Amino acid sequence: MTIFVTGISTEVGKTIASAIVVEALEADYWKPIQSGDLDHSDSHKIEKLVSNAKTKIHPNAYALQTPMSPHAAAEIDGVEVELEKIIPPITENHLVIEGAGGLLVPLNEKDTINDLIEADYKVIVVSRHYLGSINHTLLTIEKLQERNLDIGIIFSGNEHPTTEGIILNKTKVPFLGRINEESTFDKEVVKKYAEEFRAALLSF
Repeated sequence: MTIFVTGISTEVGKTIASAIVVEALEADYWKPIQSGDLDHSDSHKIEKLVSNAKTKIHPNAYALQTPMSPHAAAEIDGVEVELEKIIPPITENHLVIEGAGGLLVPLNEKDTINDLIEADYKVIVVSRHYLGSINHTLLTIEKLQERNLDIGIIFSGNEHPTTEGIILNKTKVPFLGRINEESTFDKEVVKKYAEEFRAALLSF
């Protein structure tokens, strides 16, 4: 099973959600494009957050220096992100792929994060509550549903029943779990959530 983790925007909790999914499935992890913070990248964060011995973290297809949208970071770095060079790693394990920012973040003049999602992938949308998040969540899921993909949702942040209820009612996508606000996220906290999410993920 290959799961692609995307968000409704940036800084919504994709990496923490990815760590939990990786730990729950003892899956491999791959971040195709990393922009900025290369010494403390999302791959490094995943490595510090998972505790199982099975997970393998695969190298980025592109590691860009500037913390900007991939197309802009690539321009500054003097490279061009080419979709055909972003090749998923070969593994017999489950694979969790983490996107960058939201679904329509541009990779170059033509392609977006959405173009990295293959037809047989399952997609997890991470939605965090803020003013405007309902609109962003519904637009993201609608775009994915146009492709008839299998989609699930993880809510990031403490429960907000009216927001969650309207999103789930309108989209009919499976609710996979909620990641509450925590004072810290470490291996133990990630493992706790992994145990809570495992059954839903395996039946997703």
